[in-house]
Amino acid sequence: MDPELKSKMEEVLQMTEENNKIIKTLRRTIRIGQVIRGVYWLIIIGIAVSAYYFAQPYVEGVKDTYSGAQNDISNLNSILRNFGGGGN
Repeated sequence: MDPELKSKMEEVLQMTEENNKIIKTLRRTIRIGQVIRGVYWLIIIGIAVSAYYFAQPYVEGVKDTYSGAQNDISNLNSILRNFGGGGN
């Protein structure tokens, strides 16, 4: 084999091995990034669900209070209508 050709082939082999190492490092970095991104979104969703779970009794209380106030206003309007005091 020609010595010049042999040296060129060895150079190409070295470059190929170096590229292979770089590609493997990039793949590993991408995989780690995807896992971290997945964990990040799981944490965000978990925080949102747990916040809803812990705040739900308070939200229900406010909702019940509001609907109770609406019922009271409706009852007051119907009483006023029955006595002819207004409240169309």
